[in-house]
Amino acid sequence: MTVSLPIADRATAHRFYAEALGWPTVGEPAADGIPEPLQFAVHDGLRLMLVPSGGFGWVIGDHEVAERGRSECVLGLTAADPAEVRRVVDRARASGARVVTPPAEQPWGYAATFADPDGHLWMVTAS
Repeated sequence: MTVSLPIADRATAHRFYAEALGWPTVGEPAADGIPEPLQFAVHDGLRLMLVPSGGFGWVIGDHEVAERGRSECVLGLTAADPAEVRRVVDRARASGARVVTPPAEQPWGYAATFADPDGHLWMVTAS
């Protein structure tokens, strides 16, 4: 399975996901040193592909890419415990994320949400 997200800048997105979440890239580097297409191995069977916004047109047809700050989905990450939630959010913040909801106990578990440099929302939850 591959989840694809539009991005503004390949280098910024590559640095963020490598530093914040530690996911390895997939594929051979292009001339800029970043794999093309830019994909990360999230876990066995799941890849995250980051596509420059202009390149999304051939896939989405007459739909529009959401403006930065507008979200159609929230991507979820599962953490082992509240301490891991805080560690992931701290790494994300240090790598350029904006914390949307700080780590706290919620009715469904301990959770926090951050926005990546392109505004995509990620919720980290430990139940």
